[in-house]
Amino acid sequence: MPLIILGHPNIEQSIANKTIVETLQDKVKDIEIRYIHQLYPDYKINVQEEQAALLRHDLIVLQYPMYWFNMPAILKIWFDEVLTYQFAYGSKGDKLKDKKLLQSLTVGQTEQNFQKYPPELMNHLLQSVKISALYTQMKYLSPAILYGVSPVIEGEKTTIKAKALQHSQQLAQLIENYSQ
Repeated sequence: MPLIILGHPNIEQSIANKTIVETLQDKVKDIEIRYIHQLYPDYKINVQEEQAALLRHDLIVLQYPMYWFNMPAILKIWFDEVLTYQFAYGSKGDKLKDKKLLQSLTVGQTEQNFQKYPPELMNHLLQSVKISALYTQMKYLSPAILYGVSPVIEGEKTTIKAKALQHSQQLAQLIENYSQ
């Protein structure tokens, strides 16, 4: 049973992330989606509730837009507060051991624009999540990245929605495969 941690700070204004989440709700059985920005608009995370959600699931999917080459602030705060000593790490901190972590993120820029930089740039940008997963004894899965979904760059809402639908169908298949 998968858990989606949705880290979009304004999901109602989103095209891509909103489409992805809505599609997953329809396609994936027994999915739990935690809209952390709606749950905690004041950024005061209920740590016990979030840890309980993590314990209920074997597959955790982080769904978020990349902002300035990083995750949104609410998701970083979630990491800082939820993955605590003796829960996620430490001598008794094995509660996430063998759970799977999958990043699904949207990037406004096209993939072609990222090729101007060293080829390992995106891999480097995602290292903090990968290392966090490994540090907490989780199994880090290859990320699912959807590029070119900024309405400013792409300009066409129907194109973005079509890309997001395709991404969410691929993501639903990954979730099904990893949930077995």
